[in-house]
Amino acid sequence: MFVQAALNGPRTRAEHPAVPLSAAELARDAASCVAAGAGAIHMPPRDADGRETLEPELIDAAVVAVREACSVPVGVSTGEWIEPDLQRRLELVAAWSAPDYASVNLAEDACEQVMEALLARGVGIEAGVEDAAGAERLAQSGLGERVTRVLVEPFDPGAARAVGVVDEIHAALDRLGLSAPRLQHSDGDATWVLIADAARRGLDTRVGLEDTLLGPDGVTAQGNAALVSLAARVR
Repeated sequence: MFVQAALNGPRTRAEHPAVPLSAAELARDAASCVAAGAGAIHMPPRDADGRETLEPELIDAAVVAVREACSVPVGVSTGEWIEPDLQRRLELVAAWSAPDYASVNLAEDACEQVMEALLARGVGIEAGVEDAAGAERLAQSGLGERVTRVLVEPFDPGAARAVGVVDEIHAALDRLGLSAPRLQHSDGDATWVLIADAARRGLDTRVGLEDTLLGPDGVTAQGNAALVSLAARVR
C-alpha cells in the first residue's frame, strides 16, 4: 500500500509541536517520512507568518527543497480557504513551476477552472471527492481521465459512517467509468478506519498531522514519521 504523508495542512504548533512550517522544516520532516515508508508528500507551504500560501515563489521554493531532501513526488493544495478570490487563485496557480501535483476539491466553486490551470502548467491533479456528487462533478468536467489520482476523502464522516460513505463514492466512480488511481483517506475519528479499509481494498492511502494527531491506539503521535510508520504496517 502506497502511503502519502500529509505534513501540516492548517495545523498550528499549538495543536502539535512537531508541525513543520518553514521550507527547511518541511524538507527535514519529509525526509523522515520517506525513511519511515512514505512514497509521496502533500503539504501547503507557509509564508513568513506561518499562514498557508499559494504564492509562486514560496510554493516553488518549498517544493524544490522537499523534493531534493527526499526524492519523491511533492504536491500542494489549491484550497479556496487559502486564497478565496478565484481570479487571484488562478493567477497564482498559473505561475507555479515546481509541484508534481496539487489537490483540487471538487466541492469548491470553479474547481474545473483550477484543474485547467494546473494542466496548463503541467502540474498533476489530485481530484478531491468527498461524496458521490463530487464524483458526478468530476465526470461532468471532462477531466476525469486527465487527473493523476482521485482522492476519496469524505470530510469528517465519523468512524461509524466512514466505510459506508466511501462505499457510495467508489460505487459512483465505478458507475461513471472514472478509472484514475484512487487514494483513500479521511480525518478525525475516521482516519484509521479508512486507512484500514484502504488496505482491505488494495488502495493507496494518506496520513499525517494534517489528518490526525493520534495513532490508531488513540495516543498522540510523536510526529509525521511515526504516523507514516504506523500506516505502512496496516494490512
